[in-house]
This record gives sequence, C-alpha cells and structure tokens, in this order.
Amino acid sequence: MRLCTPLSLCLAAAALLPAAAPAYADSRVPACVAPGARSFPITTRIHGGPDSYEAGGGYGTWSLDLTNTTSRTCEDIHPVVVLVDEGRVLEPSQPRLEFYDGSRPRPVRFEATDEDELVGAFGSGFTVAPGKTLTVKVRLSVTSDTVPNRVTANAAVVQRHADDGDWVGQSNDYRFGIDADPSDPQPRPEASAPDGLPFTDELARTGLAPTAATLAAAALLLATGGTLAAARRRR
Repeated sequence: MRLCTPLSLCLAAAALLPAAAPAYADSRVPACVAPGARSFPITTRIHGGPDSYEAGGGYGTWSLDLTNTTSRTCEDIHPVVVLVDEGRVLEPSQPRLEFYDGSRPRPVRFEATDEDELVGAFGSGFTVAPGKTLTVKVRLSVTSDTVPNRVTANAAVVQRHADDGDWVGQSNDYRFGIDADPSDPQPRPEASAPDGLPFTDELARTGLAPTAATLAAAALLLATGGTLAAARRRR
C-alpha cells in the first residue's frame, strides 16, 4: 500500500478537506492499514443508481458501500468520485452531486483534470468500524445544458493522515447515460468519443496506479493548483 508523503499528490488534502488533528502522529502507518498490506482495506461498491439521467431533471439516488475488511477502525475516510464521459464534454458545473452525512445532504464540488475527467472529494470524513459496512447515500442530477452522453462513475477512498493521505479503497464502475432535456427545442450535438486511449485506459494499460486512486489524489491537489501526476501502487 502506497503511503502519501508531504511531497506526493496528497499534499493538498489539508487545503480541500476539513482541518483535523494529526491522529497518527506517532506512526506513518494509517490506523486501518496493517504494515505490509498489499490490498485495499476498504472494499468499496457503488450500487442502486439509475441507468440514465435527464438533463435538467431530478435527482437519481445511489449508494456507496464502504466495508472495513480489517480488525482496525478506519477513521477520517473521504470518498472521491471520478466522472469520465465518452465525449469529454462534461463541465464541472453540470453534474450536481450530493452525499448524505446523516440526514443532511452535502454538495460535492467537481474539478476538471487535464484529461477532461471530473473529480470531486467528499468534504466530510467517515469512520468505519472493524468488519462493518457504512452505506453512504448519494444523489446526482445534471443541469439542463448537459449534452447527451455516456458517463462512467468510480469512487476512490482516501484516508486523511495528518497532512498526508493514503489510498484505501476503489469501487466498481457505475455507467449511466445522460438524455437530452425534452423541454429544450434546440437540437443538441451528440457527444463523440475521443481519438485514442483515454487517460484512464492508458493508466490501466501501463500498470500505473488505479485510475480513481490517481485522480483522488488529483482532486486533493487541484485545490492548490498543483500538477497532476501518476503514482505507482506497489503490489
């Protein structure tokens, strides 16, 4: 498991995520990751979402399961949602994503990477007890100016570690369509797939860090205007 350092992509966690006391001041190993672990301690699953969203329509609701597979408590857990659309035309302001922290919905702010992929970190940190599953309710809508498209959503999980962070989970893919706003009389161009391999496929092909994990770090870094870089995950 790769631990982020102050010089890594997770440096900007303090800028984007809420301030927190350095809970692990005595060790460089996050509480829920055993030394030498070679797999993610948080099993992450997206389920229950609709197959499509209507531009300008209402919210579709889905769930994000965070399962702690270890015997340790996992604290200060922050999911990061990555959206990759086929046409690379989706703007950060168009998806409206909210997650529930208890009964209260909280917005997620998206940023665009250099590859036109959108990343958004959950500002509130969660605690997952050993062997337990925490289900986070999420809802998504898209604005009326969003063009028809196909989108893949993926969630990475970052654990805050004082001024650093650790990648502790990555979800399955959730694929959905975006339909045109039926009340808009203007014709709208269909999104077209880009030439060549998208950045996410290139990472997978070359054996670099999982897409969502890499972009999770990017989401944290973008808050301070840093540079996106790919980091290798040891296995």
